[in-house]
Amino acid sequence: MKAMILDSIVSLETSAAPLALVDLPVPEALAGEVRIKVSACGVCHTELDEIEGRTAPPHLPVVPGHEVVGRIDALGPGVAEWKIGERVGVGWIHSSSGGPDENLDPAFRATGRDVNGGYAEYMTVPAAYAHPIPEMFADAEAAPLLCAGAVGYRSLRLARIEDGQRLGLTGFGGSAHLVLQLARHLYPRSPVSVFARDETARAFARELGASWAGDTDARAPEPLHAIIDTTPAWRPLVEALANLIPGGRLVVNAIRKEDGDKDALMRLSYHEHLWLEREIKSVANVTARDIAEFLPLAAEIPIRPEIRTYPLEQANAALVELKHAAVRGAKVLVMD
Repeated sequence: MKAMILDSIVSLETSAAPLALVDLPVPEALAGEVRIKVSACGVCHTELDEIEGRTAPPHLPVVPGHEVVGRIDALGPGVAEWKIGERVGVGWIHSSSGGPDENLDPAFRATGRDVNGGYAEYMTVPAAYAHPIPEMFADAEAAPLLCAGAVGYRSLRLARIEDGQRLGLTGFGGSAHLVLQLARHLYPRSPVSVFARDETARAFARELGASWAGDTDARAPEPLHAIIDTTPAWRPLVEALANLIPGGRLVVNAIRKEDGDKDALMRLSYHEHLWLEREIKSVANVTARDIAEFLPLAAEIPIRPEIRTYPLEQANAALVELKHAAVRGAKVLVMD
């Protein structure tokens, strides 16, 4: 099978081709697993963290990719809950303990980092961590729902807002454009403010129903009850804290932060940013429950992901653009 592999940690500041196209044996579905013939796989910022070593794979080479959609083409011994030909998706959680805090459990294994993922024509996953895809979504549309959408859903739950309270989103890419649609459905009386450094992203946010959009260091029309940060940078985090009401909550939806602007933390003022019982809550991974709850909700709304597709062989181009260019929606690899 064709696959794109990461075989060394590199910087995308100096490398335009971190992944290599190779031929690999088609994997076998082991006991309790299903094999998926992949049709689409989203390109997530966490792949940049893997490639550049911020969340390095435990072994190399590895096939990245954790927003995977395809059809089951083989069942491992003991699998009775799935049938060949059923369409399924796989997210960042490849396997874990199955408990309520499985995202925090040492048994957690990440798709495309700890085990081979979806930048390939086939992959395997434990049957319990494959999820049915609602019929209304095309394969490429569904891909970003598996991580950007599901982790965004978890972030919104952790924000703990009520309908009518004011929400902010800082950064407006693959995840935030889905969270905005979700928030407008769940909390129709809540105004949503968006902070983004790029005017194109701000205009896109307004198209999707943001009540206000401004630059990263701007101040919202009114202080916000909660803000979700989806950026890889530190400056948006500091500026977000200054936009919160007393007792407000900042939810950081990022696996890792980059070091490029870490000096922004030196501008952190206890009085301006942290005092009056403001909170910071990080989002760690995602659970199977998050994906299982979010997908039918996404179909009910319905959420419409904005996507740009690339053939598998152009994965490097998609990654470099994600690193360096303004992002509108999500990037998705599609197989032949």
